[in-house]
Order: sequence, then structure tokens, then C-alpha cells
Amino acid sequence: MKIDFDGIQAFVVIAELGGFSKAAEQLHVTQTALTRRLQKLEAYLGLRLLDRTTRYVELTVVGREFLPQAQAIVGDVTRAVNQLKDVSSRRRGNFTLACIPTMASQMLPNAMRRYAKTHPGNRIRIIDASGFEVRDAVLHGHAELGIGLPTERHVELEETLLFEEPYMFFCREEHPLSGKKQIVWSDLHEAELIAISTMSANRVFLDYQLAKRGIKLSGTYEVRHLSTAIGLVAAGVGAAILPNSTLEEGARPGICRIPLTSPTVKRKIVILRKRNSTLSPAARAFFDMVSDQANT
Repeated sequence: MKIDFDGIQAFVVIAELGGFSKAAEQLHVTQTALTRRLQKLEAYLGLRLLDRTTRYVELTVVGREFLPQAQAIVGDVTRAVNQLKDVSSRRRGNFTLACIPTMASQMLPNAMRRYAKTHPGNRIRIIDASGFEVRDAVLHGHAELGIGLPTERHVELEETLLFEEPYMFFCREEHPLSGKKQIVWSDLHEAELIAISTMSANRVFLDYQLAKRGIKLSGTYEVRHLSTAIGLVAAGVGAAILPNSTLEEGARPGICRIPLTSPTVKRKIVILRKRNSTLSPAARAFFDMVSDQANT
């Protein structure tokens, strides 16, 4: 069943203003067009809602009974449309963002503060997850946007580069390599390393980059999360090769963060969205903000 909103709106405005001339002016249509809207509605209903002559317009009995319901319909639709226009123009609303833990604790808070200043009242639901889980959350519609690592290309996903960050060597101050200003990969053959699980996107990327250069490293220990690796480094269990953002300078007294060179390996941080899928206004505003920031 097709609801004739134009006809219902015409009926309500005519009834409220008491005539076709004023109603046509308010709706910005000609009197002829307004008359056709009302006639079409009455024909569809099989009922006359208004009695009209050249001198007056009067509600029929059925019209008087229908008017409150018609006013409610027009009011509800008008409010709903105005709310959507407000959402669109001011980019209001809420959205879900999937994000890898290092970005959730480092880059994301700053981005959220900037976003809150320009879009107060908008809410962001955050799913902190691994790189592969971020990808799947966006792919399956659990999140509109994802901040993570490039993974296996998927035809339904679009990646936009935000920035690159280097992998660093993390160790205790007592470690034999802690006094170096920079470390080359050949220095690490004797080091007891805490490796990230091969199920991690970080490990997959790092192994691939090193393999291209003929470098192969093995860890004495293996963990799943970067935070666990840092905890073991802090406890003096071993050293670790982790992204720069894993730990801010000075955040853990006693831990050194030393650049790795020859070569310097950097991981890319991207923002993901579904290809050919329209973002909500709130998500679009966030996407534009972080993308523009990346390009400055």
C-alpha cells in the first residue's frame, strides 16, 4: 500500500488555514496542483474529506475524524525529516570504530578530542581488537570504520594511509645493547627476544619485510599482545621488537626504546571502510578529519 503523503499534507494545511489560497502559498505550489493532491487522496480513499465551493471550505464528518490522525502523520514525518537534515548538516550521530590497541591508546585519544570539539554530543563506540579483527569488524558491518594495519587485500574494503611508524628495539636499561643510539639487525642474533605470535598482523608484516632483506629472527618467548611483550621487557625477561607507538617515551621507567636501522622497517597505519558503502554523517566527519590530518 502506497501512502500519499503529499495528499495528506495538503488536506492538513487546507484544513488548518481554512482555504486553498493560503495553503498553496505555504506549501509553495499552485492552487491547481494543491487541488489535484487533495483529489488524488480522496479518490484513493473513496471518501470526500472537504466540502468546498467558491466561497468556503468545510470539513466533512469523515474529514473531522481523520484530521487529528492526519496532523499526527504530517507532524511525525516532518520532525523525522528535519532531524535527518540536522544530522546531515551538522554531522550528528553515533558510530562504531574498530581500532588496534596501540592506536587506541596513543593516536586515537588525540583524534577523539579534536572530534569532540567540532562535533560535541556525538558518541564513538570503540572496538579494540587485533589487526585481523579490525578488518573483519569493518567487512562484516560491526564497525563503520577501522584503524589498523594493511592486511590481505579485499575487494569490499578500502584503505587510506594515515601514517607510517618504525619498529623499535625495546629493552631494560641493564641490557647489553641499551647504551647504543641505534641498533642494526645483525646486533640481535644473540639477544633473547620476546616475539609476537605469528597469528598477529604485526608479526606477519615484520617477517615479510625482513625476509625480503634476507633477515630471519627467532624469539625465545612468544606472546600474542604487544602489552604482554612490554610487561615481560619491564620484568627483565628479554627484549622485543615492537612498533614505536607501543610505549611512549618515559611511560615505563627503566625501559629503553632504541631505533632499528639497516634497514629501518616501518609499518603502515590505515583507516578502513567498506567500499561503495555510504558512511553515516558522524562517521564521515571522523573519516574526513583523520584523513585530512594525515595529509598535512
